[in-house]
Amino acid sequence: MRHPMIVLCATAVVALSACEKGIDTAEMDRKFQGVNVIDESNLNEVMLASGDPNEAVSYFQRSLTGAPDRIDLMRGLAISLIRAKRISEGKIAWAKVVDHKDATDEDRVQLADALIRANDWEKAEKVLDTIPPTYETFKRYRLEAMIADGNKEWKKADSFYEVAIGLTTTPASVMNNWGYSKLTRGDYAEAERLFTDAIRQDQALFTAKNNLVLARGAQGKYTLPVVPMTQIERAQLLHSMGLAAIKRGDVEIGKGLLREALDTHPQHFEAAALALKALENS
Repeated sequence: MRHPMIVLCATAVVALSACEKGIDTAEMDRKFQGVNVIDESNLNEVMLASGDPNEAVSYFQRSLTGAPDRIDLMRGLAISLIRAKRISEGKIAWAKVVDHKDATDEDRVQLADALIRANDWEKAEKVLDTIPPTYETFKRYRLEAMIADGNKEWKKADSFYEVAIGLTTTPASVMNNWGYSKLTRGDYAEAERLFTDAIRQDQALFTAKNNLVLARGAQGKYTLPVVPMTQIERAQLLHSMGLAAIKRGDVEIGKGLLREALDTHPQHFEAAALALKALENS
């Protein structure tokens, strides 16, 4: 709380000194402007890490009213809008960044990411096509893999996923995506392997655990995999495996798994109860 007073005092001293020595006040303002830019850069970083992305959005919007052409503020606004799940506004903000004369290939990758979040896959692909192949980053190849998946270009998708995994130290989410791609293609054994690898990288990734159960269920493997899980997760995985068994035609096994899910869950498990009731009534 004492810092603002110190700054005000320092400013007053410098201003008084300037008057006494006849220093050009415009020159003094320029010097203080340099200090303010440093402080503002720190503030920008703080706002980007803010727990409330909507607060960051408001900050960058206010900042841009005074400096509409500053690309760092434009990026800050675009990042904050995506963090705030305001995807429609975010993709527009990233498009403005990309139109700036100082835009980079990373900005184009971010625009493609925003377009995919907005389910505009065709435009995202066109944006990625403008980026030279020499620009190799994890995010770029992850997006390329997702687009290739959507186009059912399996060979390209596999190649992009493999490159993406090699460009990050936290590949769990990419392994999960790749595994899901294999799952949709019917390559259940390979999907199982990728989901297992994803869980090995991140034991808290429940999506990969659930997908692993689905891959095993599709192969008629109705025992839970040996992976870390809470009691609630165990119940949820039993529920998923029960549904996979029913989908495969093994209805009685599916019923047994649903009952086990109900018994395992520490509270009332509505989804499993409804599924079991529907089966028994039919």
